[in-house]
Amino acid sequence: MDEEGTIIYVGKAKNLKRRVSSYFTKHHDSAKTRILVSKIRDLRYVVVPTEADALLLENNLIKQYKPRYNVLLKDDKTYPSIAITNEYLPRIFPTRNRQMRGATYYGPYSHVPTMHALLALCRDLYRPRPCRTPMSQEGVRAGKYDVCLDYHLKRCDAPCVGKQSADDYRRAIDACREILQGRTTEVMRTLKEEMMRLAEALRFEEAQALKEKYDLLDNFRAKSEVVSNVVHNIDVFHIESDEKVAYINYLHVVHGAITQAFTFEYRKKLDETDEELLALGIVEMRARYGSTSKEIVVPFAVDVPDDVAIQTIPQRGDKRQLLELSRLNVKQYKFDRLKQADKLNPEQKSVRLMKEIQTDLGLDKLPYRIELFDNSNISGEDAVAACVVFVKLKPSKKDYRHFHIRTVEGADDYASMREVVRRRYERLKDEGGDLPDLIIADGGRGQMEVIRSVVEDELHLQIPIAGLAKDDRHRTRELLYGFPPQSVGIKAGSQLFRTLTAMQDEVHRFAIAFHRQKRSKRQTASALDAVSGVGEKTKALMLKEFGSVKRILEATESQLVALLGERRGKKIYNSLHIDSQIENK
Repeated sequence: MDEEGTIIYVGKAKNLKRRVSSYFTKHHDSAKTRILVSKIRDLRYVVVPTEADALLLENNLIKQYKPRYNVLLKDDKTYPSIAITNEYLPRIFPTRNRQMRGATYYGPYSHVPTMHALLALCRDLYRPRPCRTPMSQEGVRAGKYDVCLDYHLKRCDAPCVGKQSADDYRRAIDACREILQGRTTEVMRTLKEEMMRLAEALRFEEAQALKEKYDLLDNFRAKSEVVSNVVHNIDVFHIESDEKVAYINYLHVVHGAITQAFTFEYRKKLDETDEELLALGIVEMRARYGSTSKEIVVPFAVDVPDDVAIQTIPQRGDKRQLLELSRLNVKQYKFDRLKQADKLNPEQKSVRLMKEIQTDLGLDKLPYRIELFDNSNISGEDAVAACVVFVKLKPSKKDYRHFHIRTVEGADDYASMREVVRRRYERLKDEGGDLPDLIIADGGRGQMEVIRSVVEDELHLQIPIAGLAKDDRHRTRELLYGFPPQSVGIKAGSQLFRTLTAMQDEVHRFAIAFHRQKRSKRQTASALDAVSGVGEKTKALMLKEFGSVKRILEATESQLVALLGERRGKKIYNSLHIDSQIENK
């Protein structure tokens, strides 16, 4: 408790003295834990007989008091359930309110189409009354109710007026209960036995009606997630977490079929481990959805007593298949949540990715400003370089820069890079410009060392340097960092990997575009720039008309006069053909 007597943290332990004293007798790396300890002013404790009781009490106290430093289940929505009322002629309907007295609830269902499929199956098989009228046994006997349109549409067998006996109707409702509990095998067996009995008695029309119901149920069972006929009542859990949030998936399996599936979020408060959070999630979800399964399937051992459930960590078989399914569910949920958050707040996405770069490279601060370099030349001809700038991982095109290579002869990428980096950061240093938080070389170890030698040894600047190495097909392969450079483990296909690849493609595109521009200008200039009276506008006009320098040289005097006027046309024609005129003389 804090100084106002408010509960700020609830915890459990086998040895309470050791657990509590650990908060006050050792240094905590987590700043959140240090803040918690600084606010503690009083302690209260409850002794219970077993570990299971301690687990349940901890869960209940956290839900009741919502302490600031305990993880809290984030539950933004109320999932719908299926209710079966407790009355003379029970009704079956979907609801989000589980407060009706006497009703039995099935679910909740996180996948609403599954719930509607179950309701449709019950309606097609057994026709529970769809009306909302409260009905009593006395009212049915007294003829208080009338046949409604649903009877004529064959959506109800009218138990309200005695056209279906109350016993038959209740048996149909009991069969619906079995289906909603996932016990379709038993229902199908009963249907098949009754169908065969009617066929033997030559009551073929009634047998055909049961066969249609049997086929409906068999079709539904084929579409549902059936794992194995030997996997019975078990719970399956998996967890995915990041720095702030943990996502826990829960699958409930009955008779080999998944009857419930949920994924929840826990907001971390004190750098809790996955083991701690999964234990909390197991207790919370089993209590919330009334699971009494004796076995839980988990990816690793958690601190849950055996009298709560027996833990299984499968390595193969049907249970391993279920655990993998749970893992895929929780990973997809996490991906969808991050994607949704990125759409709502693009700035948050950039911060998250910059935080990943900072963490992976061990940087002192977020790489708010990143600069990338690339060279471009063909056998040393038209050598150029480019620098692109990303601010908050977004291209800052006003800060892009082109460089003509001035001091390097031939194709020497390392020397070109040294010249460009020196020119770039000498100028920024002299002018007091914004230096980057990270430099990324479009290349491997050699390019990184060249940049380091200029930035650190010559200019005495402390700027982190990374490199993006490529494979034989010129595709981004890995991120390098440190001296000597080491590969940083970033999964290919991850959002961060795609972002870095896009940045590398951008600097390459910018450098190539400048190189082509310079090469094209040189090639175009070779024949026309020496001609007196031909400026940029005239060149552009002639190239647009004739398409190439070769065709300009082949043009007749009359064609040039028609395009440029008599005086200019003749002058340019004579200048272009001066050599041939000399030969003719």
